[in-house]
Amino acid sequence: MPTKVMISLVRVSFHKYAKEVKMSQIKKLQELVTQGVIPDIDERLDEIFEEIAGNKEASEDAKEEIEELREFKDDLKDLLEDIKNGEITEEEAKEIIDDILEAQNGEDEEL
Repeated sequence: MPTKVMISLVRVSFHKYAKEVKMSQIKKLQELVTQGVIPDIDERLDEIFEEIAGNKEASEDAKEEIEELREFKDDLKDLLEDIKNGEITEEEAKEIIDDILEAQNGEDEEL
């Protein structure tokens, strides 16, 4: 195989690999949000609604938490839309992942 062809194949392979690596953080963020954070929010909302159903009344704290969780979930849906539209960079995805993991670790320590 001529050297120029080999070099071209290496370049194509490298670019495909680089693109996959670049997408990996964005893909990881998307999976973290869709398979972890949003289901956790939904689970917590269900818990709050069960508490309200049991008490027949919602406390101000419960109302506030519901509102905050719904707003956060809306923000996450916007983030997923940004990912879908290619508007999130690799660096932004990494920063958001780090923020989510840090917040989750903080919650674990509080328990």
